[in-house]
Amino acid sequence: MKAFVFPGQGAQFVGMGKPLYDQSSEAKALFTQANKILGFDITEVMFNGPEEAQRQTKVTQPAVFLHSVVLARLFHAAKPEAVAGHSLGEFSALVASGVLSFEDGLRLVSARAQAMQEACELQPSTMAAIIGLDDAKVEEVCAAIPEVVVPANYNCPGQLVISGSMEGIEKACEQLKAAGAKRAMPLKVGGAFHSPLMEPARQKLADAIEKTQFAKAACPIYQNVDARPHTDPAEIKANLIKQLTSPVRWTQIVRAMVADGFTDFVELGPGNVLQGLIKKTESTATVESFQEL
Repeated sequence: MKAFVFPGQGAQFVGMGKPLYDQSSEAKALFTQANKILGFDITEVMFNGPEEAQRQTKVTQPAVFLHSVVLARLFHAAKPEAVAGHSLGEFSALVASGVLSFEDGLRLVSARAQAMQEACELQPSTMAAIIGLDDAKVEEVCAAIPEVVVPANYNCPGQLVISGSMEGIEKACEQLKAAGAKRAMPLKVGGAFHSPLMEPARQKLADAIEKTQFAKAACPIYQNVDARPHTDPAEIKANLIKQLTSPVRWTQIVRAMVADGFTDFVELGPGNVLQGLIKKTESTATVESFQEL
């Protein structure tokens, strides 16, 4: 069975989406509509940079979402039997499955980016990638540290991103290296995403989500917070509200989807990060990555 999967923040690059814009009138219309909804020329930054501007959260998140949704629209003939998205990518998946309209999805992504940026400014915080250690050991070490530090992204076996205060992440990296991690690398991010420190952002985004109409999903969406398939709008909405302060359970999502019979994954968005993570998680899965036309 076929599933569409959508990447999150970090997959962006200068020039993303330009071939789509140039070769498809439908894509051009969506890009133009996005500029009007956002109130600034996001296509200019996506197509021409500079890279520094593209890394701004208010640009990055709508840009990755826009690129992913446009690709999904252009591949609409190949209907997925399920969808999933990594963090931000869950919003792209919600549009692809018919839960959200393109317009509402983009507005929520923009609100999410703004709320996250404001939460980052309230307290210095960061994230770190832990390579080569069992998830259970990472969880054990994080739980024993008095400062805020939690598992944030379960990316694939042996790769878990942790999130928390500057001091908490520093202590965790030292202790995880001592526990046998091959690498413990602080990441160049603006804050502690998917941790309790995102609570101010969760509250603001919750208000926007509650005011947005969610439809019944045309196909199951495997959500980040519980790695389970959902089609009910109320369940999907409740899980999306929890997302910013909960870990992304991507490893568990891939395993759950394969256990449910999904072995054909199509990655829609900039880059091919998910392609690698899926292959490292489940060797029986096949992954195609469509980045451009």
